[in-house]
Amino acid sequence: MVEELFQIPEIEKLNSQVNSHPPRFLMLYGSLRERSYSRLLTYEAARLLTAMGGQVKIYDPTGLPLVDSVPDTHPKVKELRELALWAEGMVWTSPERHGAMTGLLKTQIDWIPLSDGAVRPTQGKTLAVMQVCGGSQSFNAVNQMRILGRWMRMLTIPNQSSVAKAFTEFEEDGRMKPSAFYDRVVDVMEELYKFTLLTRNISAYLTDRYSERKESAEELSKRVNQRSI
Repeated sequence: MVEELFQIPEIEKLNSQVNSHPPRFLMLYGSLRERSYSRLLTYEAARLLTAMGGQVKIYDPTGLPLVDSVPDTHPKVKELRELALWAEGMVWTSPERHGAMTGLLKTQIDWIPLSDGAVRPTQGKTLAVMQVCGGSQSFNAVNQMRILGRWMRMLTIPNQSSVAKAFTEFEEDGRMKPSAFYDRVVDVMEELYKFTLLTRNISAYLTDRYSERKESAEELSKRVNQRSI
């Protein structure tokens, strides 16, 4: 261990400062069907976050190409990446298809890079995951999204939503019916909002790592030594 790079966590650095702008949330959904229940659930969650005072943007994945099939300058890719940089928290909502999240949602996540130069678009940002089911309640999609959230270095909140028999849970106008499933969605959005308020100003400190400080110091040392040769 390099002693000068080892740090003892300090409570003072975990005191979140009040921001002047409302929390910013990006919503992704995983179906292009005309009556997409993952989209309807996303709209319902967006209404809740907006009612709490948040700024919400919903990404429309229509026309997003498969990963690596086009340059990352494609308009839909650029839009998605700009929204990921803008957001302080995200909501991912997918149908469960063949026991898994959909390829459409995975494509959206895959287009967001882990790092873009010195910027990490998702690291330290909050995440809530939800799924809709065509039959009985399942958790395969949300479990997969949790793994992806960890891989993207996001702070995935403990609560989650899985709506069983989603085709019975929405009115004709697209609004979600009052139910225990709706109550859980309120719980999840409330928790996401709180976690975002708690962490958005200190995410850089929360994700500061000894191994990366050490690696940066070693790279700097190499550059300095090269110049002295």
